[in-house]
Amino acid sequence: MPGSSLWLLPPPTHPLTPHLTSLIRKTSSHFSSPHLFLPHVTLTSGIEPKVYAGGAQAWLDGLPFLAGGSEGDVVVRLEGVRSEDVFVRKLYVKVRKEGVEAEGLRGLAGVVRREGVMGGKGEAEAEAEAERWVREVYRPHLSLLYHDIPKIDDEGLKVVEEWTHELAKKMEVEGGFWGWRGGKVVLVETEKDISEWVPIAERDV
Repeated sequence: MPGSSLWLLPPPTHPLTPHLTSLIRKTSSHFSSPHLFLPHVTLTSGIEPKVYAGGAQAWLDGLPFLAGGSEGDVVVRLEGVRSEDVFVRKLYVKVRKEGVEAEGLRGLAGVVRREGVMGGKGEAEAEAEAERWVREVYRPHLSLLYHDIPKIDDEGLKVVEEWTHELAKKMEVEGGFWGWRGGKVVLVETEKDISEWVPIAERDV
């Protein structure tokens, strides 16, 4: 994948975090994929390393996240299982993007897209372009499978849907809903091999 990416991870202490990690392992094993990765929602990709050449952590710390906001502003609500004929979206859980509850997620994605990909500095043109990207292009999701096989068929989808439905019911008891609030934004060098996709900087949101 060209460039680095910013991911939103669930809070480390959230009860969903270990369950999602296990679900990714289970899904990868079921479909014979060698690729494992942190459970995350991509906020943006395509960040050139020169953007944070002065220091990854300093750059991430300087991003203007949700000015005046709080952790509760960012809500990730998971929905249905989907598959596309795209390596990193071979199997994923859709994340709700529309509605008042998703305003925080949309706002966060817009800020990091503007600052990481469109030059930042708050110029009106970059701001408008980032807002348009969020509105028309951004499709938040939580990947469960990276693979070079064809799009998953209905039978395969049904299997994983059953697993996610069970987990969603469990979360109603353990976490309150199928998703999370807040979390951690991490910078990942996704231009490298998948085995090296680990955070090089992180920040709570």
